[in-house]
Amino acid sequence: MKGKIVLIQFPFDDLSSSKVRPAYCLTNTIGAYQHIIFALITSRIPENPLDTDIILRPENPDFIMSGLRKSSTIRLDHLVTLRSSLIQRELGLLSLKTQTLIVDILCDILHS
Repeated sequence: MKGKIVLIQFPFDDLSSSKVRPAYCLTNTIGAYQHIIFALITSRIPENPLDTDIILRPENPDFIMSGLRKSSTIRLDHLVTLRSSLIQRELGLLSLKTQTLIVDILCDILHS
């Protein structure tokens, strides 16, 4: 699953509710419960993106492969671990180049 974009019931950060939305799979399945770590994807493009945001626009080659319908932001500061059985469907994937960029950004976050 690592590198794929999927639709999943993603919880709000205050756990008040959840919403079906695209998410990026940061890992393959882990453990007996087949957990995956996901990063939130939103169609909101921030005016001032964070260093942890990856913007995907239609002119980006990854956008076509992603299966996303509109410009989107992968929010690497908004992660959640959920069971893989909650995935509703696969949309697409990201290139190895972008996957490597994501790993580099996450390493920077964890080392700072």
